[in-house]
Amino acid sequence: MGFELMVTLQNEYLKVEINELGAELTSVRSLDNDLEYIWIANKKVWGRHAPILFPIVGRLKDDHYKYEGTNYEMHQHGFARDSIFEVVDSNDTHATLKLIDNDKTHKMYPFEFELVVSFDLKNHELQETYRVYNPDAENHLLFSVGGHPGFNTNLGKDQTFEDVKLSVAPKQSYTQIPLKAPLNDAKNAFPVDFTKPLALTHETFKDDALILELHDPETTLMLDNSKNDHGVALTVKNAPYVGIWSPYPAQGNFVCIEPWWGIADNVDSTGELEEKMGMNDLKPQSEASQIFEISFF
Repeated sequence: MGFELMVTLQNEYLKVEINELGAELTSVRSLDNDLEYIWIANKKVWGRHAPILFPIVGRLKDDHYKYEGTNYEMHQHGFARDSIFEVVDSNDTHATLKLIDNDKTHKMYPFEFELVVSFDLKNHELQETYRVYNPDAENHLLFSVGGHPGFNTNLGKDQTFEDVKLSVAPKQSYTQIPLKAPLNDAKNAFPVDFTKPLALTHETFKDDALILELHDPETTLMLDNSKNDHGVALTVKNAPYVGIWSPYPAQGNFVCIEPWWGIADNVDSTGELEEKMGMNDLKPQSEASQIFEISFF
């Protein structure tokens, strides 16, 4: 690894780069002012840009699960982020990449699958689509999938992390699921008020990610600041969860907004995959699509 193909998309406003390793979005740069919106993957803080999470989101209890009597080991967020995807097609404003099951994945995950990731650039927006297909003629496919894009917070002169605010729409109270790192503690979920923007500090993330339950057909999370007019807004459709994260106590000038169709194991997890919180069950030879859009301003 280290010589992977980079796919480039570009229109009159933005230049986008995607790595075939993990189908990872690595750069979104404004052609108007040369601002870079995606985290630079400083390994001393967090060495990734925007990994795709599949076939699990978050951590398994003891990094193991059971399926049909067999024990499997899989590490946090699954294997897609460290897998080479095939570039299926691309042009100036669109790219599609695909990952399919193989002997290596079967050792961790005993399912046939196709994970197809598409990027579509239009004006100042980038749409990312995950299509999961179950090619098996007889067996169901159990999976989770999610995004993990990291957004630079310092987008202007003299701006600091503490200038950034997080807004969520619809403006309302949401249920937050706390973490007993690295697992969820869903029984102790509590309401959190997002009728007003939340001013961020690094200490906001001292207990790890903020995990919100989502119940609306569409939710928009926006990062903006008081120093200039730059930021990002991520709109996700029909996702049950979103994570908001920045490292702590290590500190980086970025925030991840993570749309999730799945979630980490709960503290009382049995380890049985069929009982795992947040799993999606895909019937034989059927597919599911998950979409989110990012607006850069």
